[in-house]
Amino acid sequence: MKKIQLLLTLLLCMVFASADAQQNWNFASMSQADKDLCAADAKWVLGTDRYCYTKELTEAALVANGVELSYAKGLKFTASAPSDNTEGKAKIRLNYGSSRMELNGTNVTIIIPGLTAGQTVTVSCMTGKNGVARGLNVTNLTPVSGSFNSISTEKQTNVGTVTADGDVQLSTSAGMYVYSIEVGEGGGTEPVNPSTGSNVAMNLNKNQMRVTLNTNDVKYYNTENVSSVNINGGNITVNPANGNAADVYEGNVKNLAFAKAKDGGQSGDIDSPAGAVQISESKGWLESVYAKWTPYSGAESYNVYCNDKKIDEQLIRLYPSFVRADVLGLAAGTYNLKVVAVDKEGNEIAGSASTVSNLQVKNYSREGFAHFHSKSVGVGAYNNDGTLKKGAKVFYVTAKTAKTISTEVKGAGTCTGIQAIIDGYQKGEDKTPIAFRFIGLVKKDNLDKVSSSSEGLQIKGKSEYSEMNMTFEGVGDDATVHGFGFLCRYAKGVEFRNFAIMRCMDDCISLDTRNAEIWIHNMDFFYGPNGGGDHAKGDGTVDLKDDSQYLTFSYNRFWDTGKSSLCGMKSETQPNYISYHHNWFDHCDSRCPRVRTMSVHVWNNYFDYVAKYGVGSTTGSSVFVENNYFRGTNRPMMSSQQGTDATGDGTFSGEKGGIIKSFGNVFAENSKYFSFITYQKNNTSFDAYEASSRDEQIPASVKTLVGGTSYDNFDTNSSLMYSYAADAAEDVPAIVTGFYGAGRINHGDFTWTFEDIDGHNSASYAYDAKLGSALDNYKTTLVKVYGEGCSSTETGSGSGSGETGGTETGGGSTETPEGTVLCTFTGKTPSSNIFTVTGNYSTSKGTATIDGNVYDTCVKMESSTSIDFTLSESKKVTIYFADTETASIKIDGTKKKGSESSYTETLAAGAHKLTKADSRNVFGIKLEPVE
Repeated sequence: MKKIQLLLTLLLCMVFASADAQQNWNFASMSQADKDLCAADAKWVLGTDRYCYTKELTEAALVANGVELSYAKGLKFTASAPSDNTEGKAKIRLNYGSSRMELNGTNVTIIIPGLTAGQTVTVSCMTGKNGVARGLNVTNLTPVSGSFNSISTEKQTNVGTVTADGDVQLSTSAGMYVYSIEVGEGGGTEPVNPSTGSNVAMNLNKNQMRVTLNTNDVKYYNTENVSSVNINGGNITVNPANGNAADVYEGNVKNLAFAKAKDGGQSGDIDSPAGAVQISESKGWLESVYAKWTPYSGAESYNVYCNDKKIDEQLIRLYPSFVRADVLGLAAGTYNLKVVAVDKEGNEIAGSASTVSNLQVKNYSREGFAHFHSKSVGVGAYNNDGTLKKGAKVFYVTAKTAKTISTEVKGAGTCTGIQAIIDGYQKGEDKTPIAFRFIGLVKKDNLDKVSSSSEGLQIKGKSEYSEMNMTFEGVGDDATVHGFGFLCRYAKGVEFRNFAIMRCMDDCISLDTRNAEIWIHNMDFFYGPNGGGDHAKGDGTVDLKDDSQYLTFSYNRFWDTGKSSLCGMKSETQPNYISYHHNWFDHCDSRCPRVRTMSVHVWNNYFDYVAKYGVGSTTGSSVFVENNYFRGTNRPMMSSQQGTDATGDGTFSGEKGGIIKSFGNVFAENSKYFSFITYQKNNTSFDAYEASSRDEQIPASVKTLVGGTSYDNFDTNSSLMYSYAADAAEDVPAIVTGFYGAGRINHGDFTWTFEDIDGHNSASYAYDAKLGSALDNYKTTLVKVYGEGCSSTETGSGSGSGETGGTETGGGSTETPEGTVLCTFTGKTPSSNIFTVTGNYSTSKGTATIDGNVYDTCVKMESSTSIDFTLSESKKVTIYFADTETASIKIDGTKKKGSESSYTETLAAGAHKLTKADSRNVFGIKLEPVE
């Protein structure tokens, strides 16, 4: 009960804090809810794209149909009654068509209540009549810049400082247009240093409340140690659960927010009888499961079964104190493992079997431009449900086998060695999906050759945007390549995941020329070669250029990288759409990313003490920066030659500018050097346009100071933009650093703490010699790969030839995957390839809660809609509808109904079809084994 009371108290505090803390008003748009309220109220008259108030106001809020309008919530107004009820005479007009509020007449007054001495007030405004000088007269505000208490014929950004605690008034000298009002930090009450010390350090392992002060200092509280939070005007009192004295903040809190603890993953249910293999750890991860156990006395090797299917022996590895097995290519669902010791004669040892049940597997997030463009075709060697594509080949690449893996490539004959096989695909005749699985440490000297003398392994298509169907992935948490990187040129359909790149030759991954549908995720990127100066940490890390398009970079960890990601050159000839999401820029220097010419979506990334700048926009690019968490990052966003870049030391760029749209971002633990200039503060020289909503379009009149380019609004164009679900910015650090977060599984085998050692400050961009030395001397602890160099013993559902080094065929649409399979429709495509949808999708039909997760994308069951699938064996089938609907569907032509929002039936092996019975929406379909 205590936890419930605390949660309710905190939720109420969030509501009140949000209402009290609103300090920015942007009059560029008007919500549909506000329009509906005005339409229902006779006091408001609809003119030409503007609602006009026809009554007198005296220090009153703007209200329609009894509700305060969100358009100007928190402001009060004084205006005389108009001479008649026409729009031309109205004193206050909400002109959403021209993106402004219109104050029509003399002494029409806006009142900003309850401000503190020293705060800044910024107002963007303009005379209401072309060529006629007018202005705003202010009370309790000392003008700093602009035209307060004077008049002008030009559009102005006026700044003033609050003189004394109390209300501020803005009164017209004559008719004026007001575009935005922003109240910023200032003096007033100094931050309280609570005597009890109940606040703690940021701890992502705990649920925490975050109190951001006007100084941008952040105080963290573990919610389990807080009994309640009281809000009294501008004062906030945090009451600790232990009964100690409360922490009191007096009028100096800017924001109050709550962040979840990071996810530690769910362990399976281990059953290790006495005398059997002793399993110490086992979890499901993203499209994989793993188990670790103590070496078994007398065992020469081990057999591991996943849902009763024996896995490739190469997936089992020996380390000094444990054995580990990883199973890859699994669809989302529930899995079981069995581990059995094998003796020298190849016989399973009686009584040695141990099992793990209830291993929960999730899908990788496939949100982003790469999958939006590839649609139902998976990127790389895998289907969108996580299983291997039909007929896919698999090669296990170790330090010993990188030169010896061999296969027949159509048009190239027998190819031996990893680079030789990749080169064979350059002929363009063989489109067979292929997965290269790195195990342990693989160095440049271990390779058969490198076809790029500057980068390393080269993946090159025959011509621009050639389909390659290749995945490069790591097995387990220690897969590492050292001394080389990757170059993609003319390639389409390439995936990199779950391995580390250390001390590459130039870039870790270079997407050089005319690539498409490349997906780089869950990677660890480290220093390149030390070239001295600004190349001390290497050249680039992940760079893309020359019309490379429809790319997704997600859940990667950049470790103190200098130039993290260059996105675009000056040679692009067409629109190029790029996504960066859920990446961890861990003490990086800059370019997170640096964008030229392209249209880029940067969302839900964790900028963790980025030293120089976060996102940079130049050369006419358009960048949407949404719901990111900037921690200790002094320059979160910059556009070249304007805003912060124009006032700084020239460390960014001398190129023409680009436009950044910012929405929902958090800026925490900022230093005195923090700078973020919004368009609303300075409408000519700004870092970013701060949107009032995610869907706000930036007017074409908003242009870069140098170059005069505008924002292309790609993010609000449904034909260009993908479906996605952005996490709250406050939750991003815990998500990105959690079990399912950025980097390799288990966050890899390499650990490092960024701290002030020998003059290298954690927020510095200096080269960390100790980190560099650790990378130079990195060694694997891998002792043995079982079955190394042997053919695969595993056969998939397609056909394969068993090439040297191991092969595995992928799951095609005619074979039902084993275990539990959940098919959902995020991204407007089935997550499992065994389902074929004919019909329309929607994201506006409510939501469905499935296994505790909420889904918002559905298939609309209309007269022409069908969902077809074939079962290779009998399965229990559950169909999920919106939470507010009751189940109704036709299965193979027979109408089925249920009393809940889901319907379950066991179906026999064979072809099945779902069609419309009544108007319903299908959000998910689950297949489960029949017990």
